[in-house]
Amino acid sequence: MRRALLVLPVVTGLLLAACAHTTNGTPVGSTLPSSPTSSSSSDSGRPTSPAPSSGDPSSPGATATPSVDPITFGSCNSIFTPSDVPAPDGLDGKISFGCAQLPVPLNYTDASGRSINLQLLRIHDKDATPIGSLLVNPGGPGASGIELALGILSELDPSLLKNFDIIGFDPRGVGLSSPINCISNSLKDQYNAYSPDVRQQADFDQAKKLAKQVADGCASKYGTSLPFINTVNTARDMDLIRQAVGDERMNYLGFSYGTELGSVYAHLFPGKVRVAVLDGAVDPLTDDIQQFADQLDGFEKSFDQFSDNCGTGCASLGDPRQAVYDIVTKANTKPLSTGSSRVLTSSLALTGVLQALYSSSYWPDLASALKKAKNGDGSGLLDLADQYNERDADGSYSNIIDANLTISCNDSDPGPTDQKIKDTAAQWATKYPMFGIWAAGSLASCQQWQPTRTPPPLPTADNTANKVLVIGNLNDPATPYQGAVDLAKTMGNAEVLTWDGEGHTSYLEGSSCIDDAVNKYLIDVTLPPPDTTCPRN
Repeated sequence: MRRALLVLPVVTGLLLAACAHTTNGTPVGSTLPSSPTSSSSSDSGRPTSPAPSSGDPSSPGATATPSVDPITFGSCNSIFTPSDVPAPDGLDGKISFGCAQLPVPLNYTDASGRSINLQLLRIHDKDATPIGSLLVNPGGPGASGIELALGILSELDPSLLKNFDIIGFDPRGVGLSSPINCISNSLKDQYNAYSPDVRQQADFDQAKKLAKQVADGCASKYGTSLPFINTVNTARDMDLIRQAVGDERMNYLGFSYGTELGSVYAHLFPGKVRVAVLDGAVDPLTDDIQQFADQLDGFEKSFDQFSDNCGTGCASLGDPRQAVYDIVTKANTKPLSTGSSRVLTSSLALTGVLQALYSSSYWPDLASALKKAKNGDGSGLLDLADQYNERDADGSYSNIIDANLTISCNDSDPGPTDQKIKDTAAQWATKYPMFGIWAAGSLASCQQWQPTRTPPPLPTADNTANKVLVIGNLNDPATPYQGAVDLAKTMGNAEVLTWDGEGHTSYLEGSSCIDDAVNKYLIDVTLPPPDTTCPRN
């Protein structure tokens, strides 16, 4: 499964996605240019003047994308062990892996200036003659497309590998692609454990102080390079990837925030789209706070689904919702022990609960973790929280938090105001009793971020050669179904495929109806009948 568009306490406060499929590897390639010691910056680390436009489609020259030559793929051994990656049924020994780095402009209005490297992965069926490549993205912002491609490989129908090379890429600033790293592991531990109630002035002030500490640290390290890590520039990078792999037109599969990337690409390069599947759509018609609220509503409902289906697994808990409330209250008074040097705070407890609501496959783990926590053992919820935060046992983190914060803030308008945060917190405390107060603590995350922003355009796809396929899950907690309806309507040349399922996203989540429809569309450009709804099983 793909987790995407999660709320994250304190650090981002907006949207976070992660890929549940993981692979071991060490970063390669260049890092984002840091701000030189002599750079012009204020004492706070902010640029003293705005950086050049990072991709406003209306700015002069911004829509011009440079040309690149075909890329040569080589060994992947420095990133992962190919023999450890399971292949689809019938393709054992027939899959080859190739890796390469693609230089792209840091700033597309100065394409001959500084460049950064993107890490690419190609998965190829040795017996096939593919019609092109299929570019995949798991969401986020901040999740690794390399990990997604490796993680879903064994789940793919062999027919896809006969027709497409699978291309995974880490977007700019993410994973192995010039990664943003500006928040220390110790500070991430502090943030993830912090549980402010921003209705209280002292907690509100502390939340803002911590957010400023992160914003200033990232601005100080990366200076005027920082604004260029945004969705519009990543969409432009995708067109260079298309050229580098030799495709005349783009074939794309994006999940959650990956639907935003795909829709922006179709908006900027409509003539270069062959097919695009956008699964778990980000709603283009809602602002950041409303998107956040819609997620909270989805997770509250998802918890109720868990509770209704828990049965004997929750018998000793009593009311599961009340059990969570009691655990949070207890942890606020005294964090729970975990059998290690770490403790479970209320923030980590709620993070663990949230992690388990992305798929019903996690529900038994959640029931077990809640029973342990009710008896004073927070280890189960802490393990779930660490999965969500991408924290390893040695205390190190991936860079998903750094990248998510950077991209989310660079994509957003400045704000919200202090008063808006306080008013929102008061509303969420009542509307979203499990997650509302905890989530409101992160609404200040982008307030003090660097000021040069590039909000993505409202996406349209009127001029694509074929309709875009948008998939909506009726019970998706992270990207509610209305987002699929609104994205298809906004894009114009698009159709919605619906799944009456559970959890986040739909493709490769257990519905043969969804999977068959997507595979047929990708290969043959054949859409399912209008208004198709696939049953739960």
